[in-house]
Amino acid sequence: MAEISLELIKQLRQRTAAGFMDCKRALEEAGGDIEKAVDFLRKKGLVIAAKRAAKETLEGVVTSYIHSNKKIGVLVELNCETDFVARTSEFQEFAHNLAMQIAATNPLAISRDQIPLEILEREKRIYEEQLKELGKPDHVIPKIIEGKLEKFYKENVLLEQPFIKNPEITIQDLLNELMAKTGEKIIIKRFCRFQIGD
Repeated sequence: MAEISLELIKQLRQRTAAGFMDCKRALEEAGGDIEKAVDFLRKKGLVIAAKRAAKETLEGVVTSYIHSNKKIGVLVELNCETDFVARTSEFQEFAHNLAMQIAATNPLAISRDQIPLEILEREKRIYEEQLKELGKPDHVIPKIIEGKLEKFYKENVLLEQPFIKNPEITIQDLLNELMAKTGEKIIIKRFCRFQIGD
C-alpha cells in the first residue's frame, strides 16, 4: 500500500472537516484516491447518523440571516445532542450556511416526506398534461414524470439541494459530514423564510 502523504490528508480534512485519523483511514481504504476517500467519509457519516437516530436532540441554535437588500430574512432551528456541540464554530457555521441557503433557494420543505401530497399531485398533473400535449406515448409518461419529480425534489427539498457554496455536494452531504465530525445526531428542525411582497 502506498504511503499516504500528510498533504493529501490535509486536503481531505479541508474538504470534509473530518478528523485526521478518519481522513488517513479513508485515504488508505481508497488507495490514495481523494474522491473515493470523500465518498468513504460520506458513507461513514450516514452510518454514524443511523447509529445515533434514536438519540434526543434537545440542544442547538436558532440562527437568523437577513439578505443585504433587507428584503429577505430567514430563521432556522438546528438541533443537536449537547450544548458543547451547539457552541462549536462548525455547528454555528453550518446553521448560518443553512439560513443563507434557504434565503437563496426558497425550499418548500426540509425533506421529501414534508412536501404536501396536494402539491405533488398538482405537479404530476401539470407534467402529464405537458407530456400529452407534446404527443409522448402513454407508456413512457410515468417514467418521464418520475424523472421530473426527482428534479422537483432537488430544487424544492432543502436536504437534496446542491449547496450554494459548493454545488458538487448537497445539504444532506454537508449534514452527514458535520455529524461524522461531531459524532452527534444533528437535525434541521424547522425554518421560516420572509420576503417582502410575498
